[in-house]
Amino acid sequence: MLLTPIAKWRSSHQLRSGDAPLRIRCWLLAPGSLTRLLQQASGGYFQVRLLKQGWETPLADEGRLLGIREKRCAMVRQVQLLCNGVPWVYARTIIPRSTLIGRQRRFIRLGNRPLGAVLFADPSMQRSEVQVTRLEPQMKLHQIASAELVDRPGTIWGRRSIFWLSDRPLLVSELFLPTVGKCPWGGE
Repeated sequence: MLLTPIAKWRSSHQLRSGDAPLRIRCWLLAPGSLTRLLQQASGGYFQVRLLKQGWETPLADEGRLLGIREKRCAMVRQVQLLCNGVPWVYARTIIPRSTLIGRQRRFIRLGNRPLGAVLFADPSMQRSEVQVTRLEPQMKLHQIASAELVDRPGTIWGRRSIFWLSDRPLLVSELFLPTVGKCPWGGE
């Protein structure tokens, strides 16, 4: 059985200027709401395509980061973020059962609505430090992110962070597909 290497995440502060292409680097380091930036970059032609949502076992590193015991399920939401009808980003959200209480139950019913709009509108929201990674085709997360694409890409760069809402965590990973366009505030 061929083992697939796991993603190696590191602090975004460790990303050097030559590590990622400038076009991708500006997205990786962009502050604030990615949803808002994508809406700006697409001239308003932005949409969320829900690929899958349900109870699954998170990847091992996702579970460890959120304190989810091995082989326990969490709500896993997988979407593509499209600009002008083209998938620019694959986003994966891991929500522990313990987070889905009270107002946070709304995450179960988001459908094709953007998660970022909900997160950044919540006054209790706090965000952890952003981590970045480089994914190669043999890596599990790369395979998950590119499963719905016609043309499988080579290297994919991504970022992730934990969002805390009323002291309850959820993990959001955003993987920038090769079709991602120019940053609306600079870059290539």
